[in-house]
Amino acid sequence: MFLKLKKTISALLLFFIMPCSILAYSDYIIASGENIGIELNAKGVLIIGTYEVENNDLAKQSGLQIGDMITKVGNTPVTTVDDMVSKINDQVQNNEVNITYLRNEQIKNTTLKLYKSNDVYKTGLYVKDHIIGIGTLTFIDPNTKLYGALGHEIIEKSTGQILEIKDGKIFDSTVTGVDSSSNGTPGEKNASYDKTKVQGDVKENTTQGIFGTYQEEIHGDLYKVATPSEIKEGKAYIYTVTDGNIPEKYEINITKINQRKQKNKNFVFEITDENLLTRTGGIVQGMSGSPIIQDDKIIGAVTHVVVDNPKKGYGIFITNMLEEAEN
Repeated sequence: MFLKLKKTISALLLFFIMPCSILAYSDYIIASGENIGIELNAKGVLIIGTYEVENNDLAKQSGLQIGDMITKVGNTPVTTVDDMVSKINDQVQNNEVNITYLRNEQIKNTTLKLYKSNDVYKTGLYVKDHIIGIGTLTFIDPNTKLYGALGHEIIEKSTGQILEIKDGKIFDSTVTGVDSSSNGTPGEKNASYDKTKVQGDVKENTTQGIFGTYQEEIHGDLYKVATPSEIKEGKAYIYTVTDGNIPEKYEINITKINQRKQKNKNFVFEITDENLLTRTGGIVQGMSGSPIIQDDKIIGAVTHVVVDNPKKGYGIFITNMLEEAEN
């Protein structure tokens, strides 16, 4: 997931993975900071790797490649690996099966040759249908119950591409420890989670974060939404969990604000809180979405870490997340 640039930048999600008026929402929203588990289900079956069968590259022969998403076997839609296996067994003829797949949002068709060994058809494809991990819940709108988290997209790490989702859910998660960051090596939160304790659905996976409807009882402090013009350089605070499931408040310093329209790197900040630096060494993976408060207003969320200096990171304007949540 990491991009090596002059200053290496990393998205902070840990995985095992049109503008509109803000007044369409509430003037006040809940700033969370809670750790959440996240599960996303793909629109189809995603190809994450290939292998040769009897010295034959079946994927290459059929024109399939890593990142393609299989949506149909024959004329039957498939959304899970089990679906795909079952439909292949049902529809294979002369060791071949017709496949419909998506590549760069374009629908394509091909014929996949199969090899049968011990009554099992081999496809030459490594595939998956969902991803799971942790992140941080940014906000909940108390009027609409819409929520936003992460502040950036979820990438499928094998393909390096944003995951096109069918649906998903967020659920209870508890931080059990932190592997600290150091220069050149971003740390990460370690967490347990309970998929049976669902907090909400996931309807969107976008460059501004993941969004859906919160389904549990809403609790937390209300903060007025700040417009980008109200944000200034200087002291601010982030809310995040470093142990257990209770968010804590940590001081940061905003060093640069970019008022130009960008997706999710709208300002730069540095952690100044010695307690947080002692616990984590700086920003760590899993901290994505931690809400940022300045002058008793919610201004944005943590999105990325500067890997060469993990005390520094990027934030997204909260208005960018709210605008995306409404779409």
